[in-house]
Amino acid sequence: MIERMTVVLPEPMAAQLRAAVEAGEYASTSDAMRDAVRLWSERHRLRDLETERLQLAWDAGKASGRHGTLDFEELRREARSRLTAQDNESDRAG
Repeated sequence: MIERMTVVLPEPMAAQLRAAVEAGEYASTSDAMRDAVRLWSERHRLRDLETERLQLAWDAGKASGRHGTLDFEELRREARSRLTAQDNESDRAG
């Protein structure tokens, strides 16, 4: 089923659509508009997926139990210690 719609675009956008059709990228401005709507729909779908992943990560972080004030100097010391340990393992293996 196809529904006919009227779409009003600013002249620069309309010119882009016409140019795409003239260049052979699309058979018609309707094809170009359908592609634009497909891309818009896909962008929204991906945004919704990303929001869902972020919510899951947030929930996992909250459930991890680690909370409170963070001591960034301590975090840096821990990270440096892990990197040093990895470097030492690489030196022994190499």
